[in-house]
Amino acid sequence: MDARINYFGNALAGKVMKHLNSAGAAVQAALPVATQELVKIRASQINGCGFCTDMHTKDAAAAGEDQQRLNLVAVWREATVFSDAERAALAVTEEGTRIADASGGVSDEVWAEAAKHYDEDQLAALISLIAVINAYNRINVINQQPAGGYKPGMFG
Repeated sequence: MDARINYFGNALAGKVMKHLNSAGAAVQAALPVATQELVKIRASQINGCGFCTDMHTKDAAAAGEDQQRLNLVAVWREATVFSDAERAALAVTEEGTRIADASGGVSDEVWAEAAKHYDEDQLAALISLIAVINAYNRINVINQQPAGGYKPGMFG
């Protein structure tokens, strides 16, 4: 399978990716790395983005994430390996990613649970992270970017 266009070699796409990368970098210090990767993995799974799912599971493993937790991200509600804060972030991720499927977006109940675990800056980072990974997912799904060849650190 080949991508529709060479998105990584296209000058205009490079400009877009530079801005997305900057937005993603802005949130890095606000949330634990493990939480960030769990959010990216779950949104990517929901959106059917093989490229991002491959990338973020490998990045998480390279950062020391436990394989069992990675295996259970898709079924986090039934898993006992996630903290209450991580579960709250995953719930916001799911509802924030499935906006078209949920009549009100992120419910007040899910938001209130997240607000118990994260301060305002962290919540802003969480919202931003969900928006950025959804943008990446859409780019890669539309472009049919193949999955499986990512190596941690290959993008710098």
